[in-house]
This record gives sequence, structure tokens and C-alpha cells, in this order.
Amino acid sequence: MSAVYLEIRNDILEKIHSGYYPIGETIPAETELAKQYNVSRPTIRQAIQALVDQGILEKRRKRGTIVCPGKIDQEFTQRIDSFDAQIHQKGHTSQTKVLTFQKEEASQTVQEILQCDTVYKLVRLRYIDQSPNVFTVTYMPYELFKHFDKIDFSKESFYEQCKQCGHPIATVTRHLEVVSADETLADLLQVNIKDPLFYFHSYGKDPQGIPIEYSIAKYRGDTNSFSFTLQRDNP
Repeated sequence: MSAVYLEIRNDILEKIHSGYYPIGETIPAETELAKQYNVSRPTIRQAIQALVDQGILEKRRKRGTIVCPGKIDQEFTQRIDSFDAQIHQKGHTSQTKVLTFQKEEASQTVQEILQCDTVYKLVRLRYIDQSPNVFTVTYMPYELFKHFDKIDFSKESFYEQCKQCGHPIATVTRHLEVVSADETLADLLQVNIKDPLFYFHSYGKDPQGIPIEYSIAKYRGDTNSFSFTLQRDNP
């Protein structure tokens, strides 16, 4: 069986490389592939699992088995720039869907971070090449940005709008964890429940040290990577 499953794995891999099975699209179901190759479903399952283990295919809830895109090396950890600007510089397309944007009383945690009682809460789902990539929640002081309810943040950059208001974000501190996708995030990001997500907390301040932003961002683990540059204090 092993030689047969390897031949099928290699054939599927060649079809992926040739574009016959495009990135982001589903491959045929196991039953259909078993008929195509005239083998049993366990043999097909073994061939597919080998490609899943290599990160070439991924089994997704409600969608089937898809061809994985290559990971995007994010510069989110090394520079302060908008999501759109960074993605476009890498030759990809981006899109933002605003899920909610509302004024609310800040929780105790957000009050302590932003040093205010009332905030705007901006919840966004951001896409790369039409695939959901990151879920973000951003809190900002209401008193500094009262007119932001007139802005369409599906098209406008939050960082650019802060700059235009005289409060450009000059410093950002980020904290990274890895968490598992719950049912809601699995559905939004089109991953499986318990799949790993990069979980960032970001704390942004303007040049005067005024807290401007507290954001949480949950990036898909299968399509993103992050680079960190370190420098020794006394080389």
C-alpha cells in the first residue's frame, strides 16, 4: 500500500504545483479521488494525510480539504504601519470587514490601559487575497476621536486617521501568546476549532506618551509567520 499512496501523494502534489488544484481551493473528496485512482479510501486518506502533515493541504470544517497558501511573513512585530500598507508591499491584496464599531464604557482593564472611561470599540475581520487572516479588536479614547463614528474603517486606516488628528502612534508595545481557536473564531477565520492562533496585545502611544490604542489581534497560525530582530545591548 505504501508505494501506491506515495504515487498518489506525488501526483496530487504535482497537480498543486501546476495549478490544477489552485491555492485556497478544495481538492476532490476522498470518495471521488478513490474512484479516480482506482484505490481504496484508506489509501487516499494516507496520501492526503501525508500532504496535510507537510502543510500543503489542510482539512477545514465545512469546506473539506484545501490547498494551503504559503505563509506570509508579517512585519507587524518590527514596524508601525497599517495592515493594508504592509500586505500591499508584499504583492498581496487586502480587504477589511467592520463587524462592529461602537461607543461604550471601558472595562476596568481598558480603563487602566487607555486612562479613560469611555472608548470606541472597533472590531474588524481582515483578509489577505480574499481569505480571512486576522481578527482584531481595537479600543481608542472617545474624547480624542469623537468624530471617528463618521469614518468608514473598512476603507480608512486607523493609524492614518490618528495621524490626521494630531495623535500619530509613535510607539507600540506588543505581547505575543498562542491560543486555540474557539467555535466563533474558527468560523470567522475559516479554521478548525482548537487550531493555533497568534494572539497579540498591542499598546500604542503618541509622541507625548498619551495612550491612543489598545488592540488585540488573532492571526491564523497556518498562513502567517513573524520575524523578530534582536540587538545585544553591549556588542
